[in-house]
Amino acid sequence: MLAGHGADIDKRGRIHESSPLDLASEEAVRLPCMRTLLDIGADVNARDKNGKTPLLHALASSDGLTVHNIENIRLLPQRGSDVHAATLDGETAVSSLVFLVKEALEGSVEDAAEIGRFCLRATWLLLAHGADTSCCLAPDGEEDGEPSLTLTSLEHFDRIFPLAVLLRQSGASFHCSHHRDSCWTGYRLKLQTVLLDCSDVGQAAELLGQAEVLLDLARVSSPSLALPLDLPMPHQDPHAQTLRNLHQQVVVEQETSPPFLRCLCRAFIRGHLQPWPLDDKVKALPLPDRLKEYLRPEHTLSPKPGWNCFKPQHTLR
Repeated sequence: MLAGHGADIDKRGRIHESSPLDLASEEAVRLPCMRTLLDIGADVNARDKNGKTPLLHALASSDGLTVHNIENIRLLPQRGSDVHAATLDGETAVSSLVFLVKEALEGSVEDAAEIGRFCLRATWLLLAHGADTSCCLAPDGEEDGEPSLTLTSLEHFDRIFPLAVLLRQSGASFHCSHHRDSCWTGYRLKLQTVLLDCSDVGQAAELLGQAEVLLDLARVSSPSLALPLDLPMPHQDPHAQTLRNLHQQVVVEQETSPPFLRCLCRAFIRGHLQPWPLDDKVKALPLPDRLKEYLRPEHTLSPKPGWNCFKPQHTLR
């Protein structure tokens, strides 16, 4: 009614300079209000004095425990919200998830699992609208900064394995998408962190199995990974030789057996079907069902017990 009589639906408050849409995006119970504001023309990408958009407000106010704004986060990109938008301080939708992931690592077992479920759903929604989870979050010209979501998932893959799998399935770059290999490469990080300080034989085997799963998923999108010829390992690491053997096996396999044409074609097709998810796009292709299944190898992945939830850092080892 107010909008019909000329009220400015994007008008900002005097104190925090938040718009009605900003405020509506911050709580799940305000979803109907947010939808109404969007229906009558509220600017979905309007920024407050700090450069924060309604989507960034929705993410910043979500803690994954008591505040779950997942439906708000789902609706805003559907209505045109820019998933790449950044505040004046460089905060983005992806950096908000990096923060929550680290909160999960420092929480209790229950909190880690709960925050993890929220992060997985939010990541899925952002990926569906083309979010880049592998771009370095450090400003240009600066060395220090928050790691990307992909880098975070690989550095802690043994604790947040479902996120690492999701990003590998989505085709997220295995290196910094901004600075390329000079910044970081997932292959080297993954092999150098797996089994670190792990003395339990059973756990060591599980971690190595997870590492191999991620490597296999990475090669679906990048059949020819840029592999370092050498993998320096500390001599005191009890699993150093195991890692060297695995590394040598992968290097020799890639050098002696180049990717089959079908692998290259799969990577090419998947790349042109982005953004993820690809299921509906693959189903729409005029191809036999057998080939459609080949384009979606992630459907054959069967996580082992305990691989499907986040785990806090202090209980792993």
